[in-house]
Amino acid sequence: MQQVETDDGEIIHVAVGGSGPPIVLLHEWASNHRVWKPAARALEPRFTVYRWDARGHGGHTPQGREPPTVGRMAEDLHRMLDHFGLDRVLLAGHSMGALVAWEYIARHGCGRLAGLGIIDQSPQLVTDATWRLGIYYDWPRERDAAFVADLRRDFVETVVRLVGESRSAAARARYTDPADGLWRLRAFMAAADPAPLITVWQSLTAADWRPVLPRITVPVLLVYGSDSNFYGAETGEFVRDAVPDGRLLVYPGADHSPHLAEPERFAADLAAFADSLAWPARPAAGR
Repeated sequence: MQQVETDDGEIIHVAVGGSGPPIVLLHEWASNHRVWKPAARALEPRFTVYRWDARGHGGHTPQGREPPTVGRMAEDLHRMLDHFGLDRVLLAGHSMGALVAWEYIARHGCGRLAGLGIIDQSPQLVTDATWRLGIYYDWPRERDAAFVADLRRDFVETVVRLVGESRSAAARARYTDPADGLWRLRAFMAAADPAPLITVWQSLTAADWRPVLPRITVPVLLVYGSDSNFYGAETGEFVRDAVPDGRLLVYPGADHSPHLAEPERFAADLAAFADSLAWPARPAAGR
């Protein structure tokens, strides 16, 4: 693992492997860089792959002066690109990682990107009378506030319930199966520090990235699961139609993590997308 120090004193841990054009992979909420290992293994023979533990994640106690929010993560990403001297990267994010990518673009534009990958995410998580494509297609502010209160009372069970009582038929079956009950997820969440993750969550549900989508000037690969825990193909179609150059793939039967449901297909799809991009690096001004 390599380390990047941010301007507020946070230490960001980054796994780097492979050689070739750069691909930066951003993980989901309450996860870490290890979730990308199957994809990285397949991509590293042809690409240099960067996988971070986002601020407040990965078991690293927060050290920075600023709290872990999606805005702060976007600045951490900017600092990481500077640290490694990266320019013209393929930036791919799953779930929270997609939101970090959109927030980065909102603040810094697409000048350092060759392409963007978005995996099963909505540009606004909270739903209202004018927006139905958020979490579960039924996640108003009141429900989100109750969810945060539940996270503070019982973090593990609340996260497991979020995944289990979802739009995914397979996840619902596992959640109610006495022999399963999503016990691996329970064990993983039991080792997490809830406080920074709750802060992150609140920043995710407070934002709306729909205005960012038309400003994305690089090609976008969208990968969604047909049996997603939280969204549906309609969400992917909305994002595809909102960006200037979007390409949508829907993996049949996959849940919120299509890159894990079909890791070989995902790595092949991402590599093929990368091959279609204009990779020649431009000189990085000032670096």
